[in-house]
Amino acid sequence: MSQVHAIAVLTSGGDAPGMNAAIRAAVRMALHCGLEVYGIHNGWQGAVDGGEAITKMTWGSVGGILQRGGTILGTARCQAFHHREGRRQAAINLYRLGIDGLVVIGGEGSLTGARIFAEEWPQLLQEAAAQGQITLESDARPQLAVVGLPGSIDNDTYGSDMSIGADTALHRIVTAADQLVSTASAHQRTFIMEVMGRHCGYLALAGGLAAGSHWVIVPEEELKPRWHREMVNSLKRSRKAGRQHAIIVVAEGARHPDGLPLDASTVRDILMQRLDVEARVTVLGHVQRGGSPSAYDRVLASRLGAAAVKDLINVGASQAPRMLGIVENKIQSTPLAEMVEKSRSVGEHIDEGNYETALQLRGYSFQEQLKLFRLLRQSAPDVKSSQGNLLVLTAGHDVPGMNPCVRVLTRVALNRGYQVLAAQYGFSGLLSNQVKPLAWMEVSGWAARGGSELGTGRYELHEQDLPALADVLRQQQISAMVVVGGLDAYRNLALMQARQQQYPEFHIPVVIIPASITNMLPNTDFSLGTDTALNNIVSAIDRVKDTASANKRAFVIEVAGYHSGYLAIMAALASGAEGMYIPEEGISLQQLADDVVALRQGFAAGKRLALWIQSENASPVYDQSMVRRILEQEGGELFDVRSVVLGHIQRGGAPSPFDRILAGRFAVAAIETLSNMAIESSLDYQCVGLRGKHIVGKNLSAALEEMDWPYERPRDEWFMELAELARIL
Repeated sequence: MSQVHAIAVLTSGGDAPGMNAAIRAAVRMALHCGLEVYGIHNGWQGAVDGGEAITKMTWGSVGGILQRGGTILGTARCQAFHHREGRRQAAINLYRLGIDGLVVIGGEGSLTGARIFAEEWPQLLQEAAAQGQITLESDARPQLAVVGLPGSIDNDTYGSDMSIGADTALHRIVTAADQLVSTASAHQRTFIMEVMGRHCGYLALAGGLAAGSHWVIVPEEELKPRWHREMVNSLKRSRKAGRQHAIIVVAEGARHPDGLPLDASTVRDILMQRLDVEARVTVLGHVQRGGSPSAYDRVLASRLGAAAVKDLINVGASQAPRMLGIVENKIQSTPLAEMVEKSRSVGEHIDEGNYETALQLRGYSFQEQLKLFRLLRQSAPDVKSSQGNLLVLTAGHDVPGMNPCVRVLTRVALNRGYQVLAAQYGFSGLLSNQVKPLAWMEVSGWAARGGSELGTGRYELHEQDLPALADVLRQQQISAMVVVGGLDAYRNLALMQARQQQYPEFHIPVVIIPASITNMLPNTDFSLGTDTALNNIVSAIDRVKDTASANKRAFVIEVAGYHSGYLAIMAALASGAEGMYIPEEGISLQQLADDVVALRQGFAAGKRLALWIQSENASPVYDQSMVRRILEQEGGELFDVRSVVLGHIQRGGAPSPFDRILAGRFAVAAIETLSNMAIESSLDYQCVGLRGKHIVGKNLSAALEEMDWPYERPRDEWFMELAELARIL
């Protein structure tokens, strides 16, 4: 039995890309579960105003909004809600409609208001009844069930690894930085880019790391009294090494060592005076929160919005008001009181100068990224001892994220004392001894480049190749090896691992980094390239929607995937597709017949657009062309059918911020793993991967045992649980 009967959804505070996806998910999941659902317009102001500001939502009310920025419900500041009289009026308006559950999407301030409102709800209703404004029924529910969702581009909400809107804002920042690099290098200028973040440096730090910027200033990092000298001297060394331009990223909440605000214009003046360069300031402002949400934000918001409704149904008001967030790639509940207290405490510690405490509260990932950035901003390695020759290669299909990964690998390895040698064109180039050294400044600028500057290609090692491979490793005096690649690379290394006794040259520490847009590699939730590919797919589908909605038309869109349905499922969830065909489920004739019936009914009722996402190997019989012809034949006069094969567009373009940052984390983990093996005198073959929010390592042979080899995909695919959600929504 549901703990609530009718729910309302509202967005409050600053708008964030992805809020519409959360609204859509909450509304449709509520309707799917048989609840009445209302939309409250203009945040808490709409709750206070009542009347037309609170409208009943239907399935069609939230159609076509996934790709829209902002929020269809609107948001506004509400002074009246700060006072008890205003909250009482809001309670009256909700009670009269029978609303006993609330989904609030917003930041810390909005969710604070939600907590207070829920706590006061019984007394507010009693006061209203005493004044004759409402009549309390004998069976009236005395409690209001409240679930909050984190909607803030600053990513400053405790209880969630990512907040709705943060990934999109990061896309805006990185795109702007990439564009600034073009003009900065042309004029040999320095650009100071100010980004949002009053008490949180996430956007500045992650944006600077992803864009390959040269300096970052964030509120959580205590600046030394002579911090400007360190920055200027570092930029001087970079110029001497050949880098004639620079990008500096400053969070709007940055501070001088004495705690006073430090703005971008001050940084510009310092650089112009002390470095004698042309410097320009770019303040991104509200462009960071505008535009269509990224694929990640659409998926995250959809997962959280649906989970909020299920939580209201299952838990109701039996638990205190809580916020649902994403932690370790799973939905987790945090009491609103705890969330508010710990979110606010970071800013308070910064105000008081307790920077170490503030950094600890930001969490492991933030500290890890800050440590990495400090290393990457060096103009040359700080070598303390020699570790021998490290071989780096990219293998298999080219993948967005390979270049930023090699960039970080090279610099971290050089800093550890390795000499970095790169094999060109993967294993085939390695066999022909196409090996060259990589220097610190040679990889400068690689963060934004798609593909692989080293070259790559699919090549399967055979027994007859092994003597030549061993000879190359011996000639180059390779003492360690890092491979960035897909399943072909895993298999090649597995063969080398199995032949270590026969070929001593293979008896070295080896690490493989997962890189495949299909996301079907072992020991990792996400592979390099998957996020970029998904964004490319969703962007293409958005354009398809524009042309398809002008006519009554259905589209069958084929995406990559090999034997994995990851891209199809995520694309369907992020684009609002009516259905999907994936290898894990296959395609049956009955399924096609049911889909035809659903399409005919939909278009007969006024539908103008339908999308079906088909993974490339969903069926050995019903390929994309046949599915299109079947739908078109049965569509008759009701609708046309078109097909789109996205092909290599999915792996093209600059890597997304997610892939750039993940590339850096994988690279650091690979070098750390090699160092640990050297300390322990362990000559192992390890693969690293992302589990939850931590990078973990695993023996290559053990990792490959996780695979379902007839289908060449992991047996336990975490994303399969999202297939049903995509269909419901």
